[in-house]
Amino acid sequence: MKILIGYDGSKCSEAALEDLRRAGLPASAEALVMTVADVWLWPEEETTVAEPDPLGLERARAHARQALEEARRLAEVACQRVRAHFPGWEVRAEAIGDSPAWGLIKRADEWSPDLIVVGSHGRSALGRFVLGSVSQKVLYEARCSVRIARAPLRPAEDALRLIVGVDGSSHSHAALETVAARVWPEGTAVRVLSALDGVLSPSDMGPLRWIARDDESSVARWREDLERMVSPLRARGLLPTVVVQRGSAKRALIEEAEKWQADAVFIGARGLRSSGRLSLGSVAAAVASRAPCSVEVIRPREDDLNRKDETTSK
Repeated sequence: MKILIGYDGSKCSEAALEDLRRAGLPASAEALVMTVADVWLWPEEETTVAEPDPLGLERARAHARQALEEARRLAEVACQRVRAHFPGWEVRAEAIGDSPAWGLIKRADEWSPDLIVVGSHGRSALGRFVLGSVSQKVLYEARCSVRIARAPLRPAEDALRLIVGVDGSSHSHAALETVAARVWPEGTAVRVLSALDGVLSPSDMGPLRWIARDDESSVARWREDLERMVSPLRARGLLPTVVVQRGSAKRALIEEAEKWQADAVFIGARGLRSSGRLSLGSVAAAVASRAPCSVEVIRPREDDLNRKDETTSK
């Protein structure tokens, strides 16, 4: 597993480092801790750009060099902390000068990590958790899964509580598979939540069908499907429960996370844009922005989705 960790020394990025230990990550992985200095590095060689103020230009270069050196220091400090938490990981630090969000996105495009971990921005004036511009841009533009990390709501020694949003799509099934594949401590509880808002998308787990939220027999069959879906979680020693609600999926997931004091919500992204980047569904965007806990948005690799689609069509 390859993990790209964005770190800038802020409280949010500190929370992201601590949250790594509550993400069920494997004992063996390759991690890149990256700090992006928000500076443009003027070329040191002669340039054709007019230089009416050579002293000012040299000051700008010195400022950029100093910012980049500080970014290297921060990245190395965070790298050492990650190594201490995960002695089996291969961890290295990297610092660049760029726009913070685009620096992370471009590095991810080059390195192809399985997961990007970034901190959130904190709370709004109304008390709601909101995304900062960097984490929001990374969440929308990255080609891989993204974990928006937040500080835990409960004591670290308490058993973990996870929520997985499921709507029958390939992406939500990938979220279930991700949780099943992780390594969780004993006693970890998982709530698999499905919200029926009018109709439910056709299920990848069985015959294609639409499920009206007021059709009790269809809802009962869907609950049975969900119980079958969570069997891999039980096989891994997790404690899953199925929750089916009527209404908005956005509201249901956020309210459940608040009420239950969940440690993380796993939810699938959805769809493809013409550029080839995986787009973010409105439910995933809202949950990532407003949930009180960490949120991991799962973007399956394109070839995995194609294989699922081929299997379903058969």
